[in-house]
Amino acid sequence: MTLRTERPPVRPRSGRRPLPPLIFLLVLAVAAVAVWWYVIGQDNQHVQQQQAACSTAQAAAPSLDPAAVNLRVFNATTTPGLAQTVAASLKERGFVVDEVANDTSGREVTGIGELRHGPRGASAAEYMRLLLPGAGDYLDTRATEQVDVVVGPDFSTLATPEEVAAALGSVANAAAAC
Repeated sequence: MTLRTERPPVRPRSGRRPLPPLIFLLVLAVAAVAVWWYVIGQDNQHVQQQQAACSTAQAAAPSLDPAAVNLRVFNATTTPGLAQTVAASLKERGFVVDEVANDTSGREVTGIGELRHGPRGASAAEYMRLLLPGAGDYLDTRATEQVDVVVGPDFSTLATPEEVAAALGSVANAAAAC
């Protein structure tokens, strides 16, 4: 007599492989993390922009007296006499212009122009930005409050007193909202 041990029959595979659903779930999880990363990043960016706007609104010196602002006006364009014209307009508005000349710094000035100042002249530069909206900012190491107004190739005119007053009003409103 032969003893035969029978093995249980082998179940045929169902044809399901666990790897594709796992890969799909992994891709889905990565996509969810990416979406949340983007949303949180956008929220942080919005908060930073609001904080920057509030700090700018608070940093602007709406009560700054033009007679207390010492300026040097430089021409960084090929238009002769432009710095003299801008300096005359600034003097008419009560600013103290210490020097008028061509820009010899060697820096390339693009756009409307550039405001150069040291840390002590930051509030005066913010005030000057109301007259030259869109001007670049260059912080240097000078120890005085003097601000250099460097006129660029896209300069056309200073902001009118009405535009400056409107900008001061919007800065005051923005500061109140913060």
